[in-house]
Amino acid sequence: MGWVALAGAVAFAVSVMGAMVWGSRHVSEVSEGRIFEADTVPALPVAMVLGASAEDGRPSEFLAARLDLALALFNRGKIRAVLVSGDNRAASDRETSVMRDYLVERGIPSEQVVEDPAGYDTYDSCVRARDVFGVEEMIILTQLYHLERAIAICTDIGIDAIGVGDVSTRERFPSLYATGERREQAANIKMVWDLLTRREPRQDPFDPALLKAAGE
Repeated sequence: MGWVALAGAVAFAVSVMGAMVWGSRHVSEVSEGRIFEADTVPALPVAMVLGASAEDGRPSEFLAARLDLALALFNRGKIRAVLVSGDNRAASDRETSVMRDYLVERGIPSEQVVEDPAGYDTYDSCVRARDVFGVEEMIILTQLYHLERAIAICTDIGIDAIGVGDVSTRERFPSLYATGERREQAANIKMVWDLLTRREPRQDPFDPALLKAAGE
């Protein structure tokens, strides 16, 4: 390897490590004081459930755990509407349709559940919640290892975000949960890139359905 190529490789490695370290510190600092238990989280009009895998028309155990948090908050009067955000393409087994059906089948009125079918990743979900659905504040629901980054992204783009993190899957699926925790390091690098470049997700017209469902 030539000196120029070697210098470039070293510079790239340093940049990646720097982004990882800064990203990890940033998500911890921004999310501090913004993570609650289901019984202590302040009431807000909207909760956003972030998508995860679905198969054969059913949510995965990890996704179901996120949706169960939304059910708990709705039944306790903590929220009035739910935004289910994920990848609703056929290749992803129509995530948001599965999420919506799960919540409606368990008692949340259909008009109180709004789908974002193009929340292809956490950054997309946060930006589209703001730009397409008019969200200014919300509760984010996902696994605890994912929650800090989700809160940080939403807060950085101007949404007043708090969250409740699922830990039930940590006890039931410790190996898969640990894998998710490890992946957050790489995800933090992507977060830094997205925030620095202000990457634009899929652009859609404003949809007032969520604000209407939330009574705003």
